[in-house]
Amino acid sequence: MKKILVMLFITAIYSCSKDEDLSLTKTVDPDGSADVEVQDFMWKAMNFWYFWQENVDDLADDRWENTETGRAAYTAFLDSDDSPADFFTNKLQYIEDRFSFFNADYRELTNSLAGISKSNGLEFGLVRFQDSDELFGFVRYIVPNSNASDADIQRGDLFTGVDGQTLSLSNYESLLFGTNETYTLNMAEFSNGSVVPNEIEVTLTKEEALAENPILISKSFEIGGENIGYIMYNQFTNEYDDDLFAAIEALKTAGITNLVMDLRYNPGGSVNTTRLLASMIYGTNTSDVFLRKKYNNKLQEQFSDSQLEVYFTDKVNGKTINSLGFSKLYVLTSSSSASASELLINSLEPYLDVIQIGDVTRGKNEFSTTLVDDRENSYLYTPGRVNKINPKNLWAIQPLIGRNENAEGFSDFTSGLQPDILLKEDYGNLGILGDQNEPLLAKAIEAITGQTGKRDFTVKYPINIISSSKENSLMSDKMIDDTVYDLEF
Repeated sequence: MKKILVMLFITAIYSCSKDEDLSLTKTVDPDGSADVEVQDFMWKAMNFWYFWQENVDDLADDRWENTETGRAAYTAFLDSDDSPADFFTNKLQYIEDRFSFFNADYRELTNSLAGISKSNGLEFGLVRFQDSDELFGFVRYIVPNSNASDADIQRGDLFTGVDGQTLSLSNYESLLFGTNETYTLNMAEFSNGSVVPNEIEVTLTKEEALAENPILISKSFEIGGENIGYIMYNQFTNEYDDDLFAAIEALKTAGITNLVMDLRYNPGGSVNTTRLLASMIYGTNTSDVFLRKKYNNKLQEQFSDSQLEVYFTDKVNGKTINSLGFSKLYVLTSSSSASASELLINSLEPYLDVIQIGDVTRGKNEFSTTLVDDRENSYLYTPGRVNKINPKNLWAIQPLIGRNENAEGFSDFTSGLQPDILLKEDYGNLGILGDQNEPLLAKAIEAITGQTGKRDFTVKYPINIISSSKENSLMSDKMIDDTVYDLEF
């Protein structure tokens, strides 16, 4: 029995049986006049891996004949846009694909997937003023040990401008997510139902290689005869699997009887980390199906049903999982909960009662993988093979390559997962994360204990974000296929 990444297994099949099916092999540009090496990599990688390959006419296997005339036409096609970015978007991406993307440097992309980025540590949402193109921001949380953690700014604070310019639909990306390493926020306050600018300014600087531990809060408290565990988990990052394991173990030792997973700001991440967390919560029966994979037709036919299934596991990096074994899980969500966050909910639904509290999730049910110009490895990014990547082409693409179904075959949530208890965040009453009176956590406590009390959960100023700091990161809405299988061949 050989333990291997599923993608490497596909590579083995591909190299043995699919090489002759490529519509074009080595010769691309007969006269050498076009600089299309990046576009050639993109086309060939997408032709094989892309989930919607058969829906994009220009990705068809027989789109060009493998003749001199065909190769010349193919080269002209590759050279038909001003840049590789435009080529990817205009020629290769399916119209219904909201989430595939690219990066001119694979190193920046892979660092982001590991939870490392250039950031000032301010996590925020952006809201549109009614009947206006102007925006205001609200602080969701501050990353510990970041530049923002040393500034006079905290959750719930509001801002309406950057460097003296009022935020709007047309400028927020350049002001907040541009190349400027330092910016000054023009702060505001909430007064009589309105967001009103004040004279306060907060200057923040983006730092290289800021690593965010996704476990922002892990605690337990006893209320109404229940011992309730709470974890605020902000990204499925496999570099912190041991920390996640330790957090669950500590809560189990504390004797919790219920668990609240706060995924409201979690944009997704590692499929394998999601499987580990699900196993810690539900159980370690390695015969229980966690998910089934569905690829494009060209890949799907290469596998047996059992090879497309991913099972719950009993270990995290060699350590034995002692599952909580709960019959219910309480999950807090928002419109920023996406991808792997939704996978956790959907894959646990067949096995336990998942009580979702908050807002409708993002609706991201496809998974992706990182592809680079390593043609001997079928374009798969493999850390041990970085010296094999074409040094003239550092571009990476992150296309959607499949869809994950739960054990009951359900995966149709492109419109988002609907909460059992709808409760939007209120920018006039955000509360303190991890505090028992914070509205979403308080609602979960009420659902667990059955004690309604006299608390008013009326949302006067519901948050409907148009963007956020997470959504403008490379990790936004990502479900990264890094699941490890035991395969025999």
